[in-house]
Amino acid sequence: MIILGIDPGTAATGYGVLEVSGGPSCEGGYGPCSVRGYGCVRTTPDQEKGERLDDIYRGIGRLIDEFHPDVLALERLFFNKNVKTAMLVGEARGIILLAAHQHRVPVEEYTAPQVKEVISGYGRASKREIQEMLMVLLAMDKRPTPDDASDALALALCHVIVRNLEGVY
Repeated sequence: MIILGIDPGTAATGYGVLEVSGGPSCEGGYGPCSVRGYGCVRTTPDQEKGERLDDIYRGIGRLIDEFHPDVLALERLFFNKNVKTAMLVGEARGIILLAAHQHRVPVEEYTAPQVKEVISGYGRASKREIQEMLMVLLAMDKRPTPDDASDALALALCHVIVRNLEGVY
């Protein structure tokens, strides 16, 4: 099972890819996970909005073609005081949902507080705390960076843990 986690944004859309193998559970209580990759699809402020969204769309399509995910775990907007930022992230989310639909990849959505609660046990954990938990839970040698990529890895791992609790993985 391959999970593609996506943290949407217009400047940087983070991605993280986990592979869950069958067999006995590891210490964390869910199937063994390995990190297949993580990083960001980047755009620049000097690009037109349409060009930026097209770059995100094509970048997500390339990731789907490369990793062949079984599911895409996407951050759902929880609450944002900055309406302009929320609108831009919403546009990026729409493009990501379209790419997933066109590639026939199912999407599961999680809010940032849900992800933090599942990964760390605390819904208001800092980014650094989440990165440190990812290092432990995924046996990583160093903290995953940048923040957008570590957020995407956390989304993917959240999906694995939630599904394991439901008896799916």
